[in-house]
Amino acid sequence: MRQFTSNELRKTWKEFYIKRGHVDVGAVSLVSDGSTGVLFNVAGMQPLMPYLLGEKHPLGTRLCNVQGCVRTNDIDSVGDKSHVTFFEMMGSWSLGDYFKEDRCNWSYELLTEVFGFDKEHLAATVFEGDENAPRDEEGAQCRINSGFKKENIYYLPAEDNWWGLEYGPCGPDSEMFYIADVPDCGPDCGPGCSCGKYTELGNDVFMQYEKHKDGTLTPLKQKNVDTGWGLERILAFLNGTKDVYQTDLFAPVIAYIGEVSGYKYNEDEKMTRSMRVLADHIRTSVMLMGDEACLIPSNAGAGYVLRRLIRRAVRHGRALGIKKENLIKIATIYIDEIYHDSYANLVKNRDTVLNELDKEIVRFESTLENGIREYNKIIENLRKEGSSSVDGRNAFRLYDTFGFPIELTVEMAEEEGFTVDEEGFKTAMEEAKELARSNQNFQAKLSSEADVFADAGEATVFTGYDKLTDESTVSAIAVDEALVDSATKGNNCMIVTGNTPFYATMGGQSADHGVIESATGVMTVTDVIKLKSGIYAHVGEITEGTIKKGDKVSLKVDAGRRAAICANHTATHLLQAALQEVLKSDVHQAGSYQDSDRTRFDFTYGQAMTAEEIAKVEAIVNAKIAEDIDVITQVMSIEEANKTGAMSLFGEKYGETVRVVSVGDFSKEFCGGTHVAHTGLIRNFKIASESGVAAGIRRIEAITADNVNAHYNDLEQILMEACKSLKTNPADLNNRILAMMKEIKELNSEIESMKSKAARESLGDTSGKVQEIKGVKFIATKVKDVDMNALRDLGDQLKEKIGEGVIVLASDCKDKVNLLAMATDEAVNKGAHAGNLIKGIAALVGGGGGGRPNMAQAGGKNPAGIDDAIAKAEEVLTEQIS
Repeated sequence: MRQFTSNELRKTWKEFYIKRGHVDVGAVSLVSDGSTGVLFNVAGMQPLMPYLLGEKHPLGTRLCNVQGCVRTNDIDSVGDKSHVTFFEMMGSWSLGDYFKEDRCNWSYELLTEVFGFDKEHLAATVFEGDENAPRDEEGAQCRINSGFKKENIYYLPAEDNWWGLEYGPCGPDSEMFYIADVPDCGPDCGPGCSCGKYTELGNDVFMQYEKHKDGTLTPLKQKNVDTGWGLERILAFLNGTKDVYQTDLFAPVIAYIGEVSGYKYNEDEKMTRSMRVLADHIRTSVMLMGDEACLIPSNAGAGYVLRRLIRRAVRHGRALGIKKENLIKIATIYIDEIYHDSYANLVKNRDTVLNELDKEIVRFESTLENGIREYNKIIENLRKEGSSSVDGRNAFRLYDTFGFPIELTVEMAEEEGFTVDEEGFKTAMEEAKELARSNQNFQAKLSSEADVFADAGEATVFTGYDKLTDESTVSAIAVDEALVDSATKGNNCMIVTGNTPFYATMGGQSADHGVIESATGVMTVTDVIKLKSGIYAHVGEITEGTIKKGDKVSLKVDAGRRAAICANHTATHLLQAALQEVLKSDVHQAGSYQDSDRTRFDFTYGQAMTAEEIAKVEAIVNAKIAEDIDVITQVMSIEEANKTGAMSLFGEKYGETVRVVSVGDFSKEFCGGTHVAHTGLIRNFKIASESGVAAGIRRIEAITADNVNAHYNDLEQILMEACKSLKTNPADLNNRILAMMKEIKELNSEIESMKSKAARESLGDTSGKVQEIKGVKFIATKVKDVDMNALRDLGDQLKEKIGEGVIVLASDCKDKVNLLAMATDEAVNKGAHAGNLIKGIAALVGGGGGGRPNMAQAGGKNPAGIDDAIAKAEEVLTEQIS
C-alpha cells in the first residue's frame, strides 16, 4: 500500500474523479439547512439529496467532493482508536449517468492502482435479495469483472447491504473490505464480523428502485450511484495503523498534549482516552466555529451541541492537567498547521474561533470548580445512603447553577458506577421553564397570582372583529403589581377598559399594538393579555401625560400591523389546506403563530418535505390568493360547526358557540382570530423555511404581502451587487461564475506548478549536502518561502535522489517556520524515527509537532532558530541510530 498525507489523499480523490469527467462541487456548511431534520450534515450525500431525488444539478451528472460531516450520536464511543465527531467523507456521484459497471471498475482501480492494495486481500459484499428485491447478481458480477476474486464476494441481507429512506429512491449497496492475514475467528467469519479480520474501505450505493408508500418497489427512471469513503479511516489504514489519532490529522495535537501533560500516548488507557477525546472535541469545535455558519455556543440546537463538546473537552483536559491556554494552543495547531491549506474558512475566521473558544472555556471554568465540589458532595451522600442514582433535581441544580450539561453529569456518574434520573431532570427543567414563563413579565404574575383585577368589573367586550377604533372607560390600572388610581409618563402599566378593539394574544395570533388616548394622556400599547376572568389587560407605557381610572378614552389599533397579521393568519389556513392536499391526510396542526412579520405553522409529518412538495404547496396557496375568494366567518353552536366538517385543533377546549372561518370550499376551520375579508388582500405568499422541530413534527415559516416584496427586493439587491462585482448581468451570472471557477482552478494549477519550481530552485544543488551517519544517508537543509505542501514534494524528490536515508527540511515562510522530516523504511529499521526527530528540534524554532516514524512535520514562529534546528537534527539522528 502507498502512504498518503491527508492533503495528498484529498487531492488524489478529487483528481481521480475529475479525470473521469466529474466536477468538484466543493463542500457545504457543517450546519444543516434544516431540510433533512438534523442539526448537522452527517453524510457526504446529504447536501445532494434533492439531486439524487431527481432535481437537475447545475454542474452536471458526474460530481465529486470531500465533505466535512459532524455526528455526535455515538459521542460516548469517542476515545477509542476510530471514533470521531468530525470526519471528512470523500464522495462521488452519478446522477442518472454511469451505473454499476463503471462504478465497480473505478473503485477497484482506486484500491489497487492508486492506493496499492493487493487484490488477494480485497473482499466485497453485495445484497443477497429478499421478498422485496432480487439478489444483486449484477453487482456481484461487476465486482468480479473489475478484478475482485469470486471467492471474496459475500452476499449479505438488507440490514447490511440495502440503502433507502421510508420511501423514495433506494437500492442495494456494495461495501469493500481489506482482509488481514489472520486466522478466521470461526466458520461464519466474513465482512461485518467484529473480529478485526475485515476492515471496511468504502461503499457504493446503487439507487435503482423507487419505494412507494404501500411498500412496493418499481424500477427508478434515473438510476444513481452514491459512493462514500471515510477519509480518516482510509488515511489511517494506508499509513499502517487503525488508530486515526496517529495520522497527521491528529498527531501534532496528540504530541502537544503529551508534551504539556507529561502523559505518553498509549501508555495509560484512561489518560490516552482523555487525550483522544480532547483532541477530537477541540477539532470539531474549531470546525463548527470556523465554518461558514460561524456557529457559537448556546443553550439550544446546534449551539448546545457545540457547548457540550467544548465543556467535555475542558473536563478531559483537567484530567490531563491541561489549562485554558493549552486548549487555545490546540485550536491554533488545527487552524495554523493541520487544516491551514485545506479549510480556508478556518484561517478567515481564526480570531472569531479563538475568541469564542476562550469565552466559553472561561464561562465554564468559572463555575466548574464549585460544580465538581457540589457533584462530589452528591456522590458522597449517595454512598452514605447506599443509593445508586443521582436525583433528577440534583442533576438539574448542577445544570442550572453550575452549567453542567446533563450528558456531562451522566458521564461522570457512570465513571463512578452511578446512574442519573434523567426523567426527573426533565421534570425539574420543565418546572423551571414554567416558572420562568410566569415571571417573564409582571402582567402574567398579576393575572395568575395576585389577581389584582379580580374586582375590575365584568369581562371585557371585544369589538375588534368589526372595528379598529372604539371609545370606552378605564375601569382599572395596575403599576408594579398593584392597583393604582392613575399612571403617569414613564410608567409601565396595565389598563383595563369595558370594551376594546385590541385583539389579545391567543390561539397563536399575537396581540394588537396601538394607542389609548384620554384628554390628559397617551398610552402606547405593546401587548394585550386576556385574563381567566375574560378581562383584557392592555400592556404598555404612558408616553404622554397621565391616565386616570374613570377616564373616557379612545382605543386605536395599529391598522397596518393588524392588516399584516390578518394576512398571515388567513394564509395559515390556506397553508394547512394546501399541505393536506399535497401530503394527504398525514398533516394535522401541531401549533401555529402569527404576527405582522411572518406565520409559523407546525404540523404532523414524518419526514422533510421535498423541494417539489414545497413548491406545490406554495403554488396552491398563491392560486387561492389570486382567486380573491371571500373569507366568511360564521358564529354557530359547537354541534352545528362539527356538522359542517370544519377542522378543529385536537385537544383544544371550545365553548358552546364557536367561530367558523371558511375560504370558499377550500378551507373551513374553527378559529377565533382575525382575518382578511377576501384572499386577494394577502397579495402573495412565500415559504421561507421548512424544518424539523421534534420527532414527527415539521415547521413551516412563511411571509406574505409587503414582506414578500421586501424579501425579493433584498434578493435582487444581493443579485445586483454580485453582478456588479463580477461585471456581468443577471442572465449571464451563472455562466460567469462557472467560467471564473474554471479560471481559478487553472490559475491554482499554475500557482502550484510555480511553487513547485520555486521550491526546487530554492533547494539548489544538494549533491554536496548528503552526509552519512552510522551508515544512514542524511540531508538537512533550509529553503525560503516554501509552504508545507511544497516542502513535502521536495522531501519526496530528495528521497528518490538519495534512495535510502533521512531528510530534514526547514522553510522560512511568511515569518513562520515549516519543518519536515522523512525516513525511509531501511532508515526506520536502523532506529530512525521522523516523529521523534521533529519533536527533538521543533522547540528551537518556537514550535511543536511530531508524527509517524517515516514522516513528521511541525510549525514554528521563530525563523531565527532554523540553523540551530538543522544542526540539532544531526545530533538527534545520531542518538537514534543503533
